[in-house]
Amino acid sequence: MDQAILEAFAQTTSWMCLLCIFVGTLWGIIVGALPGLGSVLAITICLPFTYALDPASAIALLLGCYCGSVYGGCISAILINTPGTPQSAATCFDGFPMAQQGKADLALGWATGSSVFGGLLSCIVLIVCGPQLAKFALNFGPVETFALILMALTCIASISKGSMPAGLLSGVLGLFLVTVGMDPVSGNMRFTFGYFKLSGGFELIAVVVGVFALTEVFARAAEFLNNKAPQVAYSGMRFAPWHEWKIRIGLLLKSSIIGSVVGILPGTGAATAAFISYAEAKRSSPRSAGMGQGEPDGLVASEAANNAVTGGALVPSLALGLPGDAVTAVMLATLVLHGITPGVRLMIDNPVAVYSAFIALIIANILMFFQGFAVAKFFARFLRIPEPLLMGMVVILCLLGTYGIRNSAFDLVVTLVFGIFGYILRVFGMPVAPLVIGMVLGTQLELSLRQGLLLSDGNFWAFFNGHPIALALFAMTAVLLCLPLIRYGLERRRAALGQAAPPEVEE
Repeated sequence: MDQAILEAFAQTTSWMCLLCIFVGTLWGIIVGALPGLGSVLAITICLPFTYALDPASAIALLLGCYCGSVYGGCISAILINTPGTPQSAATCFDGFPMAQQGKADLALGWATGSSVFGGLLSCIVLIVCGPQLAKFALNFGPVETFALILMALTCIASISKGSMPAGLLSGVLGLFLVTVGMDPVSGNMRFTFGYFKLSGGFELIAVVVGVFALTEVFARAAEFLNNKAPQVAYSGMRFAPWHEWKIRIGLLLKSSIIGSVVGILPGTGAATAAFISYAEAKRSSPRSAGMGQGEPDGLVASEAANNAVTGGALVPSLALGLPGDAVTAVMLATLVLHGITPGVRLMIDNPVAVYSAFIALIIANILMFFQGFAVAKFFARFLRIPEPLLMGMVVILCLLGTYGIRNSAFDLVVTLVFGIFGYILRVFGMPVAPLVIGMVLGTQLELSLRQGLLLSDGNFWAFFNGHPIALALFAMTAVLLCLPLIRYGLERRRAALGQAAPPEVEE
């Protein structure tokens, strides 16, 4: 094993491999920061170049691109309220409010530091616990996955404080939208009304870009006409003082662990991890009252979790040969093309390739820290463009990115419609974040529920028998749902006791 580690280190630190990591990470950050493009597109563009590379350099290029693209989405999420990738949707909740407060450079510092921390911790988890965690992930069947996603949906209640009915209505609408199109189990068409283009459902990127990016453009246009357009000005990136980071070390660790664990579960992804982590931070953080208004805890929770998924997702991919998403599927295909067979015998038959991937992932996360500064400087100049021209460029990038996902003009219509719809929701004070949460989590929620019902012959109560992991997750969901009611009751009791208290007698 020591010999394999040394050989892997020699391969990964060769000039070609280091160049591939550098180029891949930088390319990933740039593509991730451009609204609507995302990790899959960045990886796909890099794929043809891997044919001429050795296995270590090929996987290093893709891993660098993967890490960079997941991180890059936070840049546009913070600066223009447009998540570059769906993984960064939760970053908008606190990142853009910080930017509006004149703290865009500080928000980028929080996001970058949290991303690197989460990514590096996931590498440690991957190296130390990979085989054991892969075995544990096998315990997650449809019932356990359903319970996990159901618990994640409680974050709708967390971020809808002050307008709970509106938030729940928005979340239910998001859950409904993912039912449009082909039934994932039977293959029947649902809610298409005979219109063929709806058979594929609503593309998530198109909806996310519409309700975040175009809604923001419409809002800024209205404010610009009223001569009160908000200006987001910054000169780069800066980090908060150490004492601010110190009080959030626990949150960093917890969010990174959540991201690593969720990444191990096939089919979940970084967006799910970010929302679960955000909901947990909203529940447990002593500064949760400020979340959604520019609180760094929201950035830490979201970015540490979604970047920690990059290491966790490699556990089932390398150890079991099970791709968790489209990105890891491309990586597995690259390994196969180079004569490396992923699966349970990979560590035995080709340990050098595995250790090379570990080392490349660590280097990519370290490089991401420094390259984030360079890209932030570029975007600082980019945002000095006059507001109308900048918003016009954002619209063009959004539409190009949306069209490029499926080469579908229908997705452009979807983006425009949801942009208008999102603006209407904003005018009436309804949150759009629950809608996106419902769409992100809804597909996997329905699929796992249907699969679980098929396994139990349609008996939902069987979910609570013989599934200890699911039972524990259901119990946690119940607790999370009851906590706001308990807090509300306690606050009312304190208020009643305060009113009943006798007035103080002046001496």
